[in-house]
Amino acid sequence: MRLFKKILLSLLIFLVVVAIAAYVFVHHLSTKAIPDYNQTVELRGLTDEVHVYRDSLAIPHIYAKNESDLYRTVGFVMAQDRMWQMDLLRRVTQGRLAEIFGADLINTDLFLRALRVPEKSKMMLADLTPEQTASLEAYADGVNQYLEQYADKLPPEFGILGYKPEPWEPTNSLNVTGYMAWDLAGSAYSAEITLYKIIQAIGLDKATGLVPNIAERKVVVYPDFKIDPKLLELKNSLMAEAETVEKLGVQVFNGSNNWAVSGAKSTTGMPIMANDMHLGLNAPGIWYQIHEVIEGKHNVTGLAVPGQPFVVAGHNANIGWGMTNLYVDDIDLYLETINPSDSSQYFFMGEWKPLEVRKELIRIKGGDSVYRENRFTHRGPIVSGFKKTDQAISMRWIGNDYSNEMRAVYLLNKAANWDEFKEAIRTFNSVSQNFVYADAAGNIGLYAGGGIPIRNGNKYIINPGDTDEFDWTSRIPFEELPHSFNPENGMVSSANNKTVGNDYPYYIGTYFSQDYRISRIREMLEAKEKLSVDDFKAMLKDQNSMMARKFVPDMLVELAAEDGDANFKKGYDYLMNWDNTMRADEVAPLLFEKTYLNLIKNLLYDDLGDVLFTEYFNNSALSRNFIDDFWTNKDPMWCDDISTPDIKESFGDQVRKSFKETISQLNAELGENMDTWTWGSVHKVSFQHQMGGVAILDKIFKLNRGPYPVGGSFHTVSPYSYSFEAPFTANHGSSHRHIFLPNSWDKSLTIIPTGESGIPASDFYMDQTEMYLNNQYHADPFSAAAVEKHTQFAAQFIPKK
Repeated sequence: MRLFKKILLSLLIFLVVVAIAAYVFVHHLSTKAIPDYNQTVELRGLTDEVHVYRDSLAIPHIYAKNESDLYRTVGFVMAQDRMWQMDLLRRVTQGRLAEIFGADLINTDLFLRALRVPEKSKMMLADLTPEQTASLEAYADGVNQYLEQYADKLPPEFGILGYKPEPWEPTNSLNVTGYMAWDLAGSAYSAEITLYKIIQAIGLDKATGLVPNIAERKVVVYPDFKIDPKLLELKNSLMAEAETVEKLGVQVFNGSNNWAVSGAKSTTGMPIMANDMHLGLNAPGIWYQIHEVIEGKHNVTGLAVPGQPFVVAGHNANIGWGMTNLYVDDIDLYLETINPSDSSQYFFMGEWKPLEVRKELIRIKGGDSVYRENRFTHRGPIVSGFKKTDQAISMRWIGNDYSNEMRAVYLLNKAANWDEFKEAIRTFNSVSQNFVYADAAGNIGLYAGGGIPIRNGNKYIINPGDTDEFDWTSRIPFEELPHSFNPENGMVSSANNKTVGNDYPYYIGTYFSQDYRISRIREMLEAKEKLSVDDFKAMLKDQNSMMARKFVPDMLVELAAEDGDANFKKGYDYLMNWDNTMRADEVAPLLFEKTYLNLIKNLLYDDLGDVLFTEYFNNSALSRNFIDDFWTNKDPMWCDDISTPDIKESFGDQVRKSFKETISQLNAELGENMDTWTWGSVHKVSFQHQMGGVAILDKIFKLNRGPYPVGGSFHTVSPYSYSFEAPFTANHGSSHRHIFLPNSWDKSLTIIPTGESGIPASDFYMDQTEMYLNNQYHADPFSAAAVEKHTQFAAQFIPKK
């Protein structure tokens, strides 16, 4: 018995020691990368002292004497906070994910390499001025000195995945631009394939009703400005891998809102400007907040992309700027004819041309490697996969054309007026944006900066590839791009809606957002003679739905025609008494949103069948635009269910069917008490880390945060959007909120959803989340006095002896 007790005691002691050792190991791995924000750092290459002041949120305010010292320190400081995120973005742009995540990412790497991002970076680097190049080199040197000094104290993801980052190169910073260009292609590439398949299935005449009817959109950004079936299976194509990239949470641009009012419409007597770019809501977030100062010469603050040294959106002492996605259709697909006797050739202009074949060595986690091939026509990569067939689909996209967004952002950081602002965005050709502008001289403006191709042919289906008739011929001249400067009504605004009126001579795009957000923004802008900062705050958090205002009255008319059961009547009463605001704690928003989705299915499923309907429905650029266009005339063709030939269903029949399905579904999902069917009970946001899908890692390292119930939807100004593929989990929203006051930059306000640090164990990993969810802001100090007032940490960077 004594021996047994000794064994048990020894075993207990052993387990306790193991548990303590495991805790110590995990704690060390989690926290070793957390920097000391009060330290003195020696850096090679510095010519003078640099001071880094951080506020209570650890946002760095970097004061240097020259550009070289500034950007070298920016590189070190950014790496302190976001090194693994920087490396992940780099790997995405290079197509090197399988090296750290394993063989499942081989095809994703092949797709990313087909985009030829590094080639574009070399083109940009060759076009930079010596000063711009030197800034990138200094930044890269700062990152690399961090990697040297923190070689044994890297963020936990490196230890978990078992690798160390390679040295940073200037082209790595440029690579992000190429990826941004692809990111902006949005749903256009898959929409074209889906529409092509639908045309083959139901005919062109009927399929035309499924294409967004942009000509009927009345609300435009610049209202006054004048001037073989297997090939179509996305799941087997290179382009299917775009979904894998999106799931990694490295999306850079998507939807957005921005607006500005002049001093005549402002209670301050000077412009006020707002911007919130809508992106995937992940942890860490895509933006790094930073303030960069060269004393007496340069002062800029705002948002940077981890891996790049310059402020992408923000303000300097003279101007402020923000962005919304222009939604340019800058990608075309072509059906190529492959030589049946020589698969290395394609047919073009009456003769067989050689395909460019690139062998790609893809390294895999664990040491293995495989060879794969990418093939290219003169337009771009074969994206359908290369099967033994005489047809293939190639892709032409703007990301391979000349642009220089790095030059543009560098110049934006220094621009002093509207003319310099325009000169800066002139080379923003692959990442097309509506740039909002306000300056300290009292001016406001909006400019559609981007590369918009000019070409013939149908813009939304696959074009024949055997002729040059549908090749891109040129781009819209910069001076002819839509813009507005100091308009008479004293306000400018954009929300990814249709860019300009039908009399504009050039084609811009097909897959714009619906008018609901922009209409609500302009309604609020026009509601008062003068607007204040508090009004801008109210606008940014507004969740009143113009879509619900349009749809619900018609729904109620049809629902009133039926004397339903008690639940039907109770649901009807909820909608009848609703003010169309998508509050998290109310029932009506969920009844509306669920009925909306059911109605789309009931209108289209019978015509398209299971596979095509799912593909069309899940592409929000198509399905959201379809129901919006349908509501104009409620075409009986879509209302009639072709699977019931003896019955002619009406719009009312489909509304009532959809509402009954909603009641039944929610009863099964949420229980019998309708009063608990609140929007926030199913509409929640979680901030997911790229490795947070592994439950044990999330539990040990606390990678993810949430879920949190939220209001809003894709059709409200404050958007917590969800994918139709997985309703109603909110996965997109405001990646930041900014209110700029050019008359007193120190009074500007901002917030991001996460925090400054990318290290999950840091106090600054998610310390802005609560404020963000509550629509609160933090100060954005700009002057030296304001920065000093908010300083909580101070680090000194000195030349290394």
